[in-house]
Amino acid sequence: MIINQIIFANITALVLLFFVYKHTGFKKIKFCYSMFFTKKYWTNYNTVEFLSWTAKVVIIIPGLVFGVSLWWLFFLTLATSLALIWASNKKLLPTLVGFNTIWTWISCMVLAQHIIK
Repeated sequence: MIINQIIFANITALVLLFFVYKHTGFKKIKFCYSMFFTKKYWTNYNTVEFLSWTAKVVIIIPGLVFGVSLWWLFFLTLATSLALIWASNKKLLPTLVGFNTIWTWISCMVLAQHIIK
């Protein structure tokens, strides 16, 4: 990415997020983020969910933004996606089950490309 693209992307994201956060309510957003700092939030399934999203972010940002493939991290996304399918049953969110089923498949595809020559 060139500096103009980085500036444009960051300003656009900030403006869009500002309007969505404003519509949702800044106090609600602040409360939502503040839950990360409470012991009550960190149940076993919320911890698994956090680790899974973190693993995906660590793969997506370098891959999509910078063109850098950290393929070995797909071992982590495979494990956390499978764990998140379990965690989704606690919250009963079919979108998380479906999303992590797809991530399990993606992880297996990427790992197979690098392991099997």
